[in-house]
Amino acid sequence: MKTHQHLSKQAKAIGYISFLAGIFLVMSSCSANNMRANVRARKGDIAVAGVVPVTRQNLSNTLEIASEFVPYQEIDVHAKVSGYVKKLYIDWGTHVRQGQLLAVLEVPELLAQVNRDMAAVQRAQKDVERVQQELARDQSAYQVADVTYKRLYRVQKLNPHLVAQEEVDVAHGKDLESQAAVSADQAALAAAQEELAADKSTLQRDEALADYARITAPFPGVVTRLDGYTGALLPAGTSSSKSDLSLCHLAENDILRLVIPVPEEFVPDVKVGETVNVKVPALNKTFEGKVSLTSDQIDLSTRTMHTEVEVKNPHYEIIPGMYAYVDLPVRRAVNTLAIPIQAVVRSGGNSGTVLVVNRSHTIERRTVRLGIETPNLVEVLSGLKEGEQVIFGEQSGYRPGEKVQVRVLNPMEFTEKGA
Repeated sequence: MKTHQHLSKQAKAIGYISFLAGIFLVMSSCSANNMRANVRARKGDIAVAGVVPVTRQNLSNTLEIASEFVPYQEIDVHAKVSGYVKKLYIDWGTHVRQGQLLAVLEVPELLAQVNRDMAAVQRAQKDVERVQQELARDQSAYQVADVTYKRLYRVQKLNPHLVAQEEVDVAHGKDLESQAAVSADQAALAAAQEELAADKSTLQRDEALADYARITAPFPGVVTRLDGYTGALLPAGTSSSKSDLSLCHLAENDILRLVIPVPEEFVPDVKVGETVNVKVPALNKTFEGKVSLTSDQIDLSTRTMHTEVEVKNPHYEIIPGMYAYVDLPVRRAVNTLAIPIQAVVRSGGNSGTVLVVNRSHTIERRTVRLGIETPNLVEVLSGLKEGEQVIFGEQSGYRPGEKVQVRVLNPMEFTEKGA
C-alpha cells in the first residue's frame, strides 16, 4: 500500500514538471524573436528587411463557370424542291464556303414545266405582235375613213347639191366603224400584253424553282452529318415534319459559343464586350473569349442570367461539345493601392496589420482595411499611402521601433498579369 502511494506521488511530480516544461517552451518560442531583436539592439546589429512598395494596380476577382462549346450557328440543310440527288459534292467533315455548291437535284417534271413556260411566253409574244399589226392596220383605215367623212361633211355644208346626204352618212358610218376597230385592237393588245406578263412571271417562278435544284451553303461551316447520298430522294423542306430527310447538317465552327449561367449576385459585374479567359482541359490550352450578349433577365427558376461568350476558332482546334471553364472577371478595382498578400497579417474580417518601414528606416505597425484579394495581391482601402514600403514575409522577427536595413524586392514579381 505504501509502495502504491509512493509511485502515485512520483507520477504527479513528473506530470507537474512536464507541464512547467511545456509552458517554458511556449514562452521561449513566443519571445524568441523579440529576444533576438533585443540582442540585436544590445549589440548594435541592424537586421535586413525585405520590403515592397505600395503601388497602384488594376485588380479583379474571377468567377469560374463550366460550360461546353456549341457552334455559332447550325442547321439541317433541306431541299426547297423535291428531287433525287444527281450530284453530291460533300462528305462528312467537308469545310465549305458560303454559296458553295453542295449538291444538284434531278427534277424532270420541273424542267418540263420550264420548257412549257418558255413556249407559252413565245406564244404570248407572237400574239402581242399580231395584235400590234392589226392595230396599226386599223388605225390607218380609221385615219382614211375619218378624213373622207370630214371632207364630205364640209363640202356638203358649203354646197348641199354637190354631195348627197347618203354619201355623207355612209362615210360617217365607216369612220365610226374604223374607230371602234381601233378601240377593240387596243383592248386586245392590252390583254395580250397582260397575258405575256403573266407567262413571263410563271417562267421566272419555275426557273427559280429549277435553280433550287442546286443546293448551296447558306454560310461557311463544316458538314458534321451527311443524310442524303447520290440517288436519294429529298423531299421539299417546306413542312414542319422533323422526319423529312435533309441533305446534311451544317455547323459554323470557326466561331464557337459558350452559354454560361451567371449567378444573380454577379450579374452587375458582367459587361458585354469584355475579354475573358477560356480554359479547355482537353487541349490543355487557354483561349481568349469575349462576352457577346446577355439575356438581361434573371431566370426565376435558377436565379441566373443567360450569358454567351464567343471564342474564335480559326484553326478548328476546338471541337463543339468540348468542356471549358470561363474565368469571368467580377468585382474590379482600377488603379487602386495594393500590396502582396505575404505582407499582411489578417486580424479578422476585412482588416489586417502590416509593418511599415518609414523614411528613418524604423518599423511601424499599421492597421489597414482590405478590399479585393487576388492570388498575389490584396487591395488596401486605408492605412497606407502610395510609395510607402512594407515588410514582405514573416513579421514575427521584427518589432515596432526597430531600425532595419532595407532591401527592396522586385514589385513586378507580385504584379497582376494583364493588369
